[in-house]
Amino acid sequence: MTKRRILQISGTDAQEFLQGLITNDVERLRDGLVYAALLTPQGKYIADFFLVPGHDGILLDVADSLGDALAQRLTMYKLRADVTITQAPLHLHRGLGEPPEDGFADPRHTALGWRAYRDAPQTDDDVDWTALRVAHLIPETGVELTPDTFILEVGFERLSGVDFRKGCYVGQEVTARMKHKTELRKGLAQVCISGAAETGTEITANGKPAGTLLSRTEDAGIAYLRFDRAKGEMSAGEATITRNDT
Repeated sequence: MTKRRILQISGTDAQEFLQGLITNDVERLRDGLVYAALLTPQGKYIADFFLVPGHDGILLDVADSLGDALAQRLTMYKLRADVTITQAPLHLHRGLGEPPEDGFADPRHTALGWRAYRDAPQTDDDVDWTALRVAHLIPETGVELTPDTFILEVGFERLSGVDFRKGCYVGQEVTARMKHKTELRKGLAQVCISGAAETGTEITANGKPAGTLLSRTEDAGIAYLRFDRAKGEMSAGEATITRNDT
């Protein structure tokens, strides 16, 4: 499981501050976890995270590798707002099935179970989260979600990570234009894999670049593809690749 950093966003302006920055509607915290991203003004990915209600403010659950940079970026945006950003002494716990009393359903997909935030680290996690991600086409921080990512290409709308009615946020104009005025030509797809191919391997179709294999578990994977070329049998290393979502 990816190591996580739990930040605490507190102060009288915390909710309004986040509302003007992130891709989702902070008002949804009344219903549980909110999955969202912070984007550049050009609409490209900086970080994805979960907002958690309660805890004397709003908790922000982000990959540890992005924690420092995200806290720094949020601090840059807060200006004179009454907002304090600190690290919370909490640890993420995850599991499948119905959430425990202190847990919240993962908003991205019902198959991803629940998340809870506790004082001690989790020691009993034996779930194959990569297999679950691949089975349900869930992008992962640092794998499918990178600084070159446009969030609609990785399925953020399907994952309940973006709200097109909430109003302005950083990168909103580009994201809305992709939603309403263009047809996505690239994006994630589930693929079947027959043969040896490491993640990160280029996928080709009829000798032309068609994408990249990003995640793999046994004979299934997630690939970033050019949809106009990703048809029929493709190649990645010594493997044959076919889309299983067409």
